[in-house]
Amino acid sequence: MHIGIFGAGSIGCFVGGRLQVAGETITLVGRDRLRGEIEEHGLIVSDFGERLTMSGGEVRYVTGPAALADCDAVLVCVKSAQTAEVAEQLDGIVGPDVVVASLQNGVRNPATLREALGSRPVVATIVEFNVVSKGEGVFQRGTDGGLIVEEVDGAGALIAALQRSGLGVKVTADIAPEQWTKLLVNLNNAVVALTDAPTPVLMSDGTLRRVIAAIIEEAAGVLEAAGIRVAKLRGLPVSWMPRILRLPDAIARLVLRAQMKADPDARSSMWEDLHRGRTTEVDFLNGEIVHLAEKHGLQAPVNAAIVRLIRDAEATGTGSPALTPTALAAALGITN
Repeated sequence: MHIGIFGAGSIGCFVGGRLQVAGETITLVGRDRLRGEIEEHGLIVSDFGERLTMSGGEVRYVTGPAALADCDAVLVCVKSAQTAEVAEQLDGIVGPDVVVASLQNGVRNPATLREALGSRPVVATIVEFNVVSKGEGVFQRGTDGGLIVEEVDGAGALIAALQRSGLGVKVTADIAPEQWTKLLVNLNNAVVALTDAPTPVLMSDGTLRRVIAAIIEEAAGVLEAAGIRVAKLRGLPVSWMPRILRLPDAIARLVLRAQMKADPDARSSMWEDLHRGRTTEVDFLNGEIVHLAEKHGLQAPVNAAIVRLIRDAEATGTGSPALTPTALAAALGITN
């Protein structure tokens, strides 16, 4: 297949690189900074010790979406705030049978794409892992996991291509519960961004675990009140996660280590956005919980405070505020 990646940042370059090594024709569309980086250093996909390397001449990385006109499928990897604009652009570029997949955070993006793209198949896709851009063309997987792909008529060839890439694909006809569970997981992206702590530190530090437990517990309560069904998280009910996070350090570390493999340098995309002076997706993550709570006459004070802290950090343009665990807990009103 000829597969385009619209918004080829960390996730897009990682997935695109895996697809190209598996034999697909790939066109990456993204920022000029990354285009220059890949032209100079090539594209290196690092995956828990495995490194797949493509030279700059082997990789087609462009900055304009017109290059997607000949694609059989397009993976949309832009930030959520850009989805409507990108959907309009794609509507004027790609053919009527092109499959479009959303590999984005949040729960609204597939619907936004469908509204603009008419009868074209749109596939909601959940990326369970995160990827860190290390510079010099290196894109490093930070956590384990695969892809959860919505079963949609006309998307069979794309799903087969993703399966050939070795990314680990689960296909489901009912993806909404999985999307909400992934959103709950992504609520801790802001904790990484605010503390400058790698993901493994979040799992080992007792105060940060209590912060994450409070964020998830509040959000899960809002979803339950709203009648929204969530999927299990790696085989466990989501309601168990706050309890696990609040276990004594030694026990919690054992359980969490068994649940998730994480690279020592793993950080969230929200951390990377702050680091690069970009607007984050906090409104589509923690802000989604705040919006849903307000819609149902509820309050979500912990997630609302997270939104405020991230917006303050965005306004400074200086990267992560590097709050200590104690300072973050105090700012969120978490005392135990």
